[in-house]
Amino acid sequence: MSEERQKLVYVLNDGGERAEKVLTALALANIGVAMESDVTILLFGEATRLAYKGYGETVHSIERQPMAKLMRDFLDSGGKVMICGPCIKSRQVDPSMLIDGVEPTSGTVVNDTFLEADKVISF
Repeated sequence: MSEERQKLVYVLNDGGERAEKVLTALALANIGVAMESDVTILLFGEATRLAYKGYGETVHSIERQPMAKLMRDFLDSGGKVMICGPCIKSRQVDPSMLIDGVEPTSGTVVNDTFLEADKVISF
């Protein structure tokens, strides 16, 4: 019998103004993918900025990899990033303004993601 992959969900609420916190979450999410877990990042509120094209190049912290690299590595390795649809709508952000691979989502999908997760980690 094969083991199922662990499902991890990282919830982020802060943007680049909390760079160390955000970069730590992204680094841990990347480690989760490398450990062959099924990892999803959910972006809410100010954290939605993390998915805007070009924004990742503005987020830095000493001794951390650049945010844009962490996000790209995460997506390229099979991680999933979902962004709060109402959050971007209220900020007048069109989905075309988001980096490739990020999906706007609804509350129903978010709740289903939580229910299916083995662990939910909030930053």
